[in-house]
Amino acid sequence: MSIFDRLKSKAQTVAGAAISNLGNKSETFTFTALPESVEQLQALPEAAMDTPYKTAALTVCALCAFAASPDIGTQMLNFLRGPRPMNGQDISFIKDRFRGERTYIPFSYFAGATPDNNYTPSEPFSLTVSSNSHSFDEDGYARLYIACGGADSPRPVKLRKKGDGQWCLWEQYLLTDIRQPKSADPWA
Repeated sequence: MSIFDRLKSKAQTVAGAAISNLGNKSETFTFTALPESVEQLQALPEAAMDTPYKTAALTVCALCAFAASPDIGTQMLNFLRGPRPMNGQDISFIKDRFRGERTYIPFSYFAGATPDNNYTPSEPFSLTVSSNSHSFDEDGYARLYIACGGADSPRPVKLRKKGDGQWCLWEQYLLTDIRQPKSADPWA
């Protein structure tokens, strides 16, 4: 293989890697305390919801609040959903995900939360929201991912962009089953 052919091959490899990484981005969010009311959530800088990453991070905070108080969590999620508030079926679905003392699930998205420590996150509360090369394939929507201490792969959140540039929660897949906390594992 000539030097020219080797350089051409290397250039194609580098270009291919750059294209496959296009859209790969991660943003880490840190909260000194988790919001306990919709007013506290709205007071956070992320509540501008001017990027889908911010809205995805606040979704985890809202689900943590829902685990403690469905009414407060519903208010927070409705704020994040913008002009499309939750209906009774949406609320019932989330309540069902928490049945059987599974209120630890949303906390599993924060750094330091693992089955071994019963999903107790490190403080301050920190989580990372990521995109990939297909996250923005659908016009006006974003599918982002949040790593979970109880699952092998990150879980998706879908967001929709409003005409004013604000990103609202469209769908979340964060409450699916994860590994049991050590305290609930009869084999531990």
